[in-house]
Amino acid sequence: MKSLRPTALACAIALAFGAAAPAFAQSNADVLKELAALKARIAELEKKLAAVPDAPADGQPAQWGMTPEQVADFNKLVVKSEALEDAQESHGYKDLKIGGYMDPTFIWNKDQNRAGFQFLSPVSKDGYNYDDSYFGTVQLDFQKELEGGTKWRLTLMPQRGAGVVADPGGNSIVHEASVSIPLGDLQTRLIAGQIPDWSGYEYIQPTTTKLVTRGLLLDFTEPTTYTGAGMEIIRGKWDVKGVLANFNSSINQPKQFAPVLAYRVDYSKGEFSGWGLAGVEGKVANANHGGVILGASQNTMLHLIEADAYFIRGDLTLQGQLGFGKQKGAAITPDANGNARDAQWWGASGLAAYKLDPRFEAVVRADYINNQKNGGGLLGYTGYYDGTGAVGDTRNGIGVSPDCTLGADCKGANRAAVAMGFNYLLTANTTIKAEYRLDLASQAVFLDAKTGLYKKNNSLLGATMVVGF
Repeated sequence: MKSLRPTALACAIALAFGAAAPAFAQSNADVLKELAALKARIAELEKKLAAVPDAPADGQPAQWGMTPEQVADFNKLVVKSEALEDAQESHGYKDLKIGGYMDPTFIWNKDQNRAGFQFLSPVSKDGYNYDDSYFGTVQLDFQKELEGGTKWRLTLMPQRGAGVVADPGGNSIVHEASVSIPLGDLQTRLIAGQIPDWSGYEYIQPTTTKLVTRGLLLDFTEPTTYTGAGMEIIRGKWDVKGVLANFNSSINQPKQFAPVLAYRVDYSKGEFSGWGLAGVEGKVANANHGGVILGASQNTMLHLIEADAYFIRGDLTLQGQLGFGKQKGAAITPDANGNARDAQWWGASGLAAYKLDPRFEAVVRADYINNQKNGGGLLGYTGYYDGTGAVGDTRNGIGVSPDCTLGADCKGANRAAVAMGFNYLLTANTTIKAEYRLDLASQAVFLDAKTGLYKKNNSLLGATMVVGF
C-alpha cells in the first residue's frame, strides 16, 4: 500500500493548526466550522490507520500507512479537537443561537405634513401610532438550549420593544425574557417570563412581515405583552399554550391583584395551511378611571378573542383574521348622563401576496375595525372625552368626531386601511420593502397639520431596508 508523502501531510496539518489557532477570538460559528474541518481531517487519518496491515508472521515490523511522526501529528489533532469541543461547552457556546436585525425606515405622512427617516424613535416621546409602530427598530436575540431541553430566551429591542410599549414611561429595552422547561417530555413545557402577545397572523418582527407598516388589528386591538407563567402542550398537529399573567405590565399597581388568562391554540392542517385562535379573559386597567366619566372603575373586565388562518403554497400567500373585543366601562365617551359605557369593537384583516419571481413579491393588505358602538374605544386609551367636548386621536383617526358635544349620543369612528406594496430580496440577509397606504374613517377624525382641518382620510408612503442575521 502506498503511504502519503510526509511533506504533503505536514502541509495539511500545518494548515489545520493555522486555521484553528485563534479559535477563542473567533465567533461561535467560526469555531464550529473549525471543529468540522478537524473532524473531517481526523476521519481521513483514521482511515489511513485502519489500512495498516497486521504484523507479518516472521516478526518483521508492519508497513505503516503513516510514519511515526505523522501518527504523532494525528494525535495532536485529536487532542486539539477535543479541547475545542470542551471550550465550546465550558464557555456556554454550545446550542447558543444569536440573531438580530435592524430596519431603518422612511415615512411620508400626508396629514401629518411630515416626511423623513425613522429609527429608534422613543415611545415615551412620540407614543405608539400606526405610522410609527414596530418598525424603525433594532433587535438582538439570544436563544440557549440547556441540557435536558430547557430553553432560555432574551430579546433586546430598545425604544420600541414590547417592554417599553406596555409601559411608555419606563426605560425597558427588553422585548422578551422567557424560559421554557420540559415537564416529563419535550412536548409538555412550563413557560414563564415576559412574553410578547401571540395574537393574529402578523408578528412584530419586520423579518416576518411583508409590508412596512402593521395592520390595524395588531396596532389597536391586540395586547402587547404578558408577564407571568403557564404551560405549552404540543400534540401532533396541535399546539396549545396559556398563561396566568399581568396584562401589559411588568408589575401590578395597587388594587390590581387578579391576573388575566391569555391563551392560544394552533392547528397545522397540513403542509400548506393552518389556523389559530387566541384570547384574553380578565380584569385590566381602565383608562377612564379618575377622569371626567362617572362610574369608571379602576379595573374592569376585558374579553378578547380572535381567529386567524393561513394558506401558503408555492408563490401564493393568503392570510386572514377576525377579532372581537369588549371592556366594561372603557368607552371613550359617556352616555347622555355622563356615565361610563362599555367599549366594544370587532375587526377583520386579510393579506394576499404573490412572488413574481424568487426575489420579488407583490403584497396587498386590507383592514377594517368597527368602533362606533357606545361612543367608541379600542384596546387601550385611543381618543378621550374631556368633559366639554370630545377630542379624538387625531393622528391615528380613532375616536369620536370633534363636533361631538356634552350630552350627545356620540359614536366612535369606524376605521379602514388598504396597503399595497412589494418586498425585494436584495441579498440573503437584506430585504427592501415599499408601501403605499390609504387610511379611511367614517368621521372626520384625521387632523391635517397643514390646514388645521379635520378629514376622513390620510395617505402614507413608506420604505424600509431590513437587514437580519
